[in-house]
Amino acid sequence: MNKVIIMGNLGQDPDTRYMPSGDAVTQISVATNRGWKDKESGEQKDETSWHRCVAYGRTAENIAKHFTKGRKILIEGRLKYGSYEKDGVTRYTADIVIERFEFVEKREGDRPPHPAEKDQDGMPPTSRQDADDSAPPAQDDFDDDIPF
Repeated sequence: MNKVIIMGNLGQDPDTRYMPSGDAVTQISVATNRGWKDKESGEQKDETSWHRCVAYGRTAENIAKHFTKGRKILIEGRLKYGSYEKDGVTRYTADIVIERFEFVEKREGDRPPHPAEKDQDGMPPTSRQDADDSAPPAQDDFDDDIPF
């Protein structure tokens, strides 16, 4: 099984390009943080790891549309290894191919998804590759003055 799940912050705005077929490809850089207390000194330590991530198709378009530098994201995907040669030196890469994503924090103006907008896995449609951006947002039909 090849599965990766990370949650972190974008280090820069998404970089979107288009293949000759017209399909979008978006690359992002995600920082994850880990903190621990050093057993010997008692000092708090922190470590930041950077992850190269790539999305294709509708997922790529949605990430480019909704995310900017600093925004928190949860990513599910798979590792993809590659290599290339530059100046006679072979370099190796490890990318996370994004298969699903979720918004982790709200921005001003964001609203939580209506229960009818979630798929069978409980994911909002913007986190699915087959999401339909043309559908109007659902409105809550529930409106009363109960204070709890």
